[in-house]
Amino acid sequence: MTRHLASWAELLRVSALFTVPGDALAGAAAAGLRPNRSTLLAIGSSLCLYEAGMALNDWADRAEDAVDRPHRPIPSGRITPRAALTASAALTAAGLGLAARAGRPALTVATALAATVWAYDLHLKHTPAGPATMAAARALDLLLGTVATTTSPAAPSPRPPAPLRPAPPSPSAHSTGTRPPGASRGNRPIATALHSAALLGAHTYAVTSVSRHETQGGSTRAPLLALATTLALAVGASRPVGAPQADGVRTTGSPPDAPPRRAGAHTLAATAGPLVTAALAATYARIPAAPYLHAALNPSPPLVQRSVGAGIRAVIPLQATLSARAGAPGTALAVLCLAPLARALARKVSPT
Repeated sequence: MTRHLASWAELLRVSALFTVPGDALAGAAAAGLRPNRSTLLAIGSSLCLYEAGMALNDWADRAEDAVDRPHRPIPSGRITPRAALTASAALTAAGLGLAARAGRPALTVATALAATVWAYDLHLKHTPAGPATMAAARALDLLLGTVATTTSPAAPSPRPPAPLRPAPPSPSAHSTGTRPPGASRGNRPIATALHSAALLGAHTYAVTSVSRHETQGGSTRAPLLALATTLALAVGASRPVGAPQADGVRTTGSPPDAPPRRAGAHTLAATAGPLVTAALAATYARIPAAPYLHAALNPSPPLVQRSVGAGIRAVIPLQATLSARAGAPGTALAVLCLAPLARALARKVSPT
């Protein structure tokens, strides 16, 4: 029984599961909202769809793995192809069911995500469109968290009601570029979410491009491009976007009668936020940088596989960085706490 469970853990690459919850949490942070019940449903949906993709991937690659990776669960006979395909279909249905409970918009995004996963595993993986398809899947996963959180009945309206009497404009608000209370946030959450999704997708594109050579090796260009992409993303993700804070004091302006200590809190948050974001971005860049460089200097299969594993683990600090830059330091810390768990489990079950 224990060996059977271990085989399924290897097939589903459970150590990589810790990279999934941060997608929805970063999406909620981009909306300027704290995670709610619908965010949890989005996380559950993402976990199911991610594992469905893992099972389907090995089912689709069973002939190739019989040559290059005969130790994998399906070619070694520990798990039958029929069982893997059945598990993939069941997990997909479960993922869509959880998304449906979060609302119709969430189900729409989850359906697009599931279609992207199946298209990648069944056909697009071995085409030039493979990395872009995988990048789209990861970006959709973040947007699933945004849509689920913002459309939840428990979520506060992103457009506060107008005050009964017009308030006089605050000079400080105009001088600092912030909005007075009651001002509309417009499409800021969607714009922030799309930008975060693009950054996460770019990282996924780079990792997937390297992973296409992990069994044969031989590519120096892919690890170098992935290294350059990582450094560029670290710089881009460290730049603040001015989104409202999701789990602390909002940074969208202060009431005219606010005491000086309140203004000091705004100043402290505005100063500490970029520093935290920059530190998280540096952590993100540090994890895959050396493995990418080693794989570029010696593109042997073991070093390429190690660089892919590092790129997968780097997803977590990237998600934390995106959460922090959107004004949610608490969410960023919660996401970052998943990193040591992923690293510990990766020693027992390979994420690749």
